[in-house]
Amino acid sequence: MLTLADDSGLCVDALGGGPGILSARYGPDPASRIKRLLSEMAEVPDDGRTARFVCVIALAAPGGETHTFEGLCEGRIARHPKGTRGFGYDPVFYLPEYDQTMAELPPFLKNEISHRARAAARLKAWLAGRLPHA
Repeated sequence: MLTLADDSGLCVDALGGGPGILSARYGPDPASRIKRLLSEMAEVPDDGRTARFVCVIALAAPGGETHTFEGLCEGRIARHPKGTRGFGYDPVFYLPEYDQTMAELPPFLKNEISHRARAAARLKAWLAGRLPHA
């Protein structure tokens, strides 16, 4: 049967792409992870705080054929957490085009622009082109 898996991470340019796949293990809890990130970014100027959330969905078919679908959400690392929605790094992931962090966005908007939504949309489009229509 088809098997689906995904992984996501926060990639910060000033940290050489880190924490990346180690995002969930960057500290023992979300508050510690944010504190560590902000500490490591303390001396980084505003124009160097670029980052992105990345999600890759993998689809494996019987017989070993695999396909991957990537979604990105570009932003910057804020200097201080802001907002109460979301989870993980959302309070410090600032989206200049919305002038808000992910944790400030209404859920419907976050679900439209997130890295996971974008990866899932690519998977959906790929499947739609290959599955028979009812």
